[in-house]
Amino acid sequence: METVTAPGASKVSVKITQEWIVFALAVVIFALFSLILRGFATVDNMLALVRNVSILGILSVGMALSILGRGIDLSIVATMAVSVAWMILMLGEGVAPPTAFALALAFVVLVGAANGFLVAYVEIPAVFTTLAMGGLVYGLGRFAMISVDIVNLPPGQDWLRGFGSGTLAGIPAPVIVFAVVCVVAYLFLSYAKAGRFVYALGDNPAAARISGVPVRPLIVLQYVIAALIAFCAGLVMTANVDSMNTRIVNSTLVYDVILVVVLGGIGLGGGKGGIRNVVVGTLLIGILLNGMTIMNIPFLMQNIIKGIILLAAIVADTLLNPRDEQTSQQGDI
Repeated sequence: METVTAPGASKVSVKITQEWIVFALAVVIFALFSLILRGFATVDNMLALVRNVSILGILSVGMALSILGRGIDLSIVATMAVSVAWMILMLGEGVAPPTAFALALAFVVLVGAANGFLVAYVEIPAVFTTLAMGGLVYGLGRFAMISVDIVNLPPGQDWLRGFGSGTLAGIPAPVIVFAVVCVVAYLFLSYAKAGRFVYALGDNPAAARISGVPVRPLIVLQYVIAALIAFCAGLVMTANVDSMNTRIVNSTLVYDVILVVVLGGIGLGGGKGGIRNVVVGTLLIGILLNGMTIMNIPFLMQNIIKGIILLAAIVADTLLNPRDEQTSQQGDI
């Protein structure tokens, strides 16, 4: 807390939060990269940056909703990749778009409900449940649903391509989808009863249960919403590159998502943070990733840098939002 006093005026308290620090860093790094990196500030690179940032941001909103309720969803990338790849495969085999979309959506809801049921009713810690579910979804998808690594979007699917290549008033469609997801998530957390219950659950599950919050159904709802948001991110990704590469499940994308959420200021202990934190975290990580790519920093070195940043963010989160005794005993994140 910093106190600023103007002559002849009362003291004004200014609270410097992690959110504002991250936003300031994003602005400084953007300005620095614009000056020193050739091609960074070009129109083509900016379009690529905002598209990639939008996909990362949409996934991060889903992850944030899970973490706010004192959980985590490590299956979010597998859910995205398998569900959308299966839908594209069905489209290529002549299945009507509404049917393919509905089947993929039902699969996503089933995965989210399974995650929530195991966490809420079987009481398996979320980190283990979703880690195992991610492996199950990917393995089942490749064994029984999808026979190839990369599924290309068949011709004639302009309704889907619009999610990636379309524009509205000059704004790329992925950015618009990200903004819509953020607005809906913000309204849900701020004004819907279930959204306020998510904060109560994350802050103190025992107190929330005693006060009448339907804790178990709420946990299931959290994971269903996270899975639906992952499906939305998959649609944008597919529309952007005309394909879905299922091998993305084995990439570091899920760690990038966690990095965005934690660095932005969402407390891993639950109940702290909001959608604005996701937005500023997305901006910073998106700029960093884009800049490192232009600088031709090797992929392994990028992982080392991201790992260091993630560890630093977790340490900062531990200091700013210490875990309570109940969470420590349970061993949950």
